[in-house]
Amino acid sequence: MSGGRLRTLLARRGVTEIHRPGSRVGVMALHGGNLERTTDVIAGEVADRTGASLYAVVQEPPLRHHVPSTAFDPAESAALAAFCAHVDVVISLHGYGREDRFWDILCGGSNRDLATHVGSHLRRWLDPRFGVVTDLDAIPPGLRGLHPANPVNLPAGGGVQIELPPTVRWNRAARQWSDHLGTPRAPEVAALIGALSEAVDSWSGAVVGHSDG
Repeated sequence: MSGGRLRTLLARRGVTEIHRPGSRVGVMALHGGNLERTTDVIAGEVADRTGASLYAVVQEPPLRHHVPSTAFDPAESAALAAFCAHVDVVISLHGYGREDRFWDILCGGSNRDLATHVGSHLRRWLDPRFGVVTDLDAIPPGLRGLHPANPVNLPAGGGVQIELPPTVRWNRAARQWSDHLGTPRAPEVAALIGALSEAVDSWSGAVVGHSDG
């Protein structure tokens, strides 16, 4: 039971819910804005480049209210319900920070084919210092994104939950979060957007090709 936590969050001043319908591939950032910084920027630009559907919740500074993904109940948001009903698969972007996983990008979620597909594009685009983890057994249990109430798993085809460490969202030259409060875009963020856009485009093409064949 979510207990109205999403509804309460969305009612707060400084919290914006974004829903832009597009293709049957969806991109999400549940904890965007000042919470898991830069995730909503990446999701939004990937959706813009590919025509994917977008759902994001963005918190303005200084807000940092964390509602667990499992409490994002479509019954409390018509926009989230419409998004989950429309898309076939989803890529959900999150930020995390663990000192022992400072360079690891974790690809969880219930759609393991999509996770492998996205992971291959991330490896091709990103600096090799980043470890792209697609083996569920190598992802900490709390970051695997497998709970059935998690919106990443609600669309018909499920999805992939991508946990992004600070190192891939941080502009080292500016010593600030990339694309946050006027900070210029970091090369790592540009590469992430390119990788995910390519992954969405090629996944969509593969699905269309399969359906036509």
